[in-house]
Amino acid sequence: MSQVSDVVLANQGFASFRTELNNILGAINTNNLATSAPASLAAGSMWVDSSSSGTHSVKYYDGSDSIVLFNVNTTANTVDFVDSSVSFDIVNDTSPQLGADLDTNSFNIKIDDAHFIADDDGNEQIIFQKTGSAVNELEVTNAATGNPPILGASGETNVDLKILPKGTGEVVVGTGSADATLTSNGAHNLILDTNSGTNSSNLTITDGANGNVSFTANGTGKFVFNDSAYFPEVDLTDASTIAWDVQAAPVAKVTLTDNRTLGAGTNAVAGQFVSLLVIQDGTGSRTLSFNAVYEFTADTAPTLTTTAAKGDLFIFRYNGAKFLEVGRNLNLTLS
Repeated sequence: MSQVSDVVLANQGFASFRTELNNILGAINTNNLATSAPASLAAGSMWVDSSSSGTHSVKYYDGSDSIVLFNVNTTANTVDFVDSSVSFDIVNDTSPQLGADLDTNSFNIKIDDAHFIADDDGNEQIIFQKTGSAVNELEVTNAATGNPPILGASGETNVDLKILPKGTGEVVVGTGSADATLTSNGAHNLILDTNSGTNSSNLTITDGANGNVSFTANGTGKFVFNDSAYFPEVDLTDASTIAWDVQAAPVAKVTLTDNRTLGAGTNAVAGQFVSLLVIQDGTGSRTLSFNAVYEFTADTAPTLTTTAAKGDLFIFRYNGAKFLEVGRNLNLTLS
């Protein structure tokens, strides 16, 4: 570590000449390392500033100022280039490696068409395909605790997001260890259709309390059930007045343990068909009175079978005001 006042050799005796030459060579050998600039600075000179502990700043003198080129951390043995325009040509490095996280410094990474990000074995993980004059793209957004990350589309005002399997592959959702749920984002209906709704039937799940689930066929299309479709039979609670929620239990049965009254059906929709199986208990001879909302053939309520364990089946169609009897089947053996 040395500096000299100048790098000019004066006419002098050999011993003094040798001393001055060694001093100049020592300054050159240490790149004028010192805590301040050497007196011998001239335009184009470089020197190393050691005034900051643990850091050597390499400087270039332009004739008026000493400009910092880079800093050497003598503890971590790293180099920090001050000028952000400094770049490296790594084309000839066939296996470049990072020593820390890569910060893009508000710039982008460009990837050639049909090239990829690989795993540590060199296998493709994400392949990037290019579209000419592209304006729409994917956005990936991370999330704080309790919120989901987002994979979304951006660009134009309304942009679809396509998930494309290959060949006959399927789009699979769920973890494989729990039920999978497909839901809408926020208070909006969920609509399932084909070909973006062109010539398509659809299934609409309405968002909101008491929301409908609507099946709509396209044109003259029909709903075809290739297997049995049914309403599960629901046991109504036997009580002095029997309550019947026809929305929750359109196919219902009740076993009478005493003389009862059937209350008005609730939550009905015009056009709905419902059925009720009335069963005598082991004693039999139980009677059932009907609320006035039930309308029977000839405007006359039926008389129930009195035989123990036998049943009477009634079918109604609701017209918006009354449950109109469609049919009955009495004195049925149930087992």
